[in-house]
Amino acid sequence: MSTEFRHILRITGTDIDGTLKMPYALKRIKGVNLTLANAILKKAGTNPEKRAGFLTESEVERIEQIIKDPTKFGLPNWLLNRRKDLETGKDLHIIRADLDLRTKMDIKQMKEIKSWRGYRHAYGLKVRGQRTRTTGRKGKAVGVRLKKRRM
Repeated sequence: MSTEFRHILRITGTDIDGTLKMPYALKRIKGVNLTLANAILKKAGTNPEKRAGFLTESEVERIEQIIKDPTKFGLPNWLLNRRKDLETGKDLHIIRADLDLRTKMDIKQMKEIKSWRGYRHAYGLKVRGQRTRTTGRKGKAVGVRLKKRRM
């Protein structure tokens, strides 16, 4: 067991800064938030105050296994980011590029069935009920246009 410090380490295909504390280092992985990162560290038996650069290879492998299948290690379903998947009906946790792909597929499906959310996505409008009277004007002129004065 070496206690050698690594400035950059790779977890689930993501380069992570070794100077960060463990929860914040895991947060750099797309699809892992701070709550899930703390739960993963608790299950892995790793000190959350530890810097990521001091992790051993066995600890990194254990953390990767938990990230790939959190339900297998007893993490609750409410921590997962894709519950009741439409295709499989299972609770899944998706990370990295798969997360982007699934999001794009969901938006495409909403557009195809012409749901309200799909309509808003298709027209580039705000989707989650925000006000649009003064905000969200992409590229348009903002403010009131005054008539030219004669001199």
